[in-house]
Amino acid sequence: MIKQTLIFATNNQHKVDEIRSILSNEFMIISLKEAGIDIDIPEPFLTLEANASQKSRTIHELTKQNCFSEDTGLEVDSLHGEPGVKSARYAGEGKDFAANVEKLLVNMQDKEDRKARFRTVISLIWRDKEYLFEGVSEGRIVDVPKGEHGFGYDPVFVPDGGKKTFAEMELQEKNKYSHRRIATDKLVAFLKHQHSWKE
Repeated sequence: MIKQTLIFATNNQHKVDEIRSILSNEFMIISLKEAGIDIDIPEPFLTLEANASQKSRTIHELTKQNCFSEDTGLEVDSLHGEPGVKSARYAGEGKDFAANVEKLLVNMQDKEDRKARFRTVISLIWRDKEYLFEGVSEGRIVDVPKGEHGFGYDPVFVPDGGKKTFAEMELQEKNKYSHRRIATDKLVAFLKHQHSWKE
């Protein structure tokens, strides 16, 4: 079987690695860099859905190829859903992971409710039509960052049913709980019903 090629509309290599670890047996995932596309797509909207759609539509207009994007946010109940859609830029436009985590922990110093969730929305452009898939991982925020793996808020997020932060887990273990895995599984289920990608 010839693998179907999909352009993943992201400049985040960590996300590319995660998606490839899930889809490696079925799809050829091409990053923006590998596709020769050097742009930083704005994320100006107030929802994950709108930002994901913006990214996939931008790349589809450039390439006319099947592609997908995702936008992910950490939603903390005691912070009224923050950082949410601003997760990557919580501490400023520099997308500094360590600064984002530090700001989050400062804002939660006096919070007893540590409940939070990661939410991912994937926007797929397939045969010129858009489809959305969502994945949610419920969990809690710990007081001190732990672990060297992952990225973003992974060092302070422990998923429900787990005892370690995402950053303490290898990818294979993280994928058992991952919001991105849940959304990607929905993407794969959809594509498996599209007979045209099978050879």
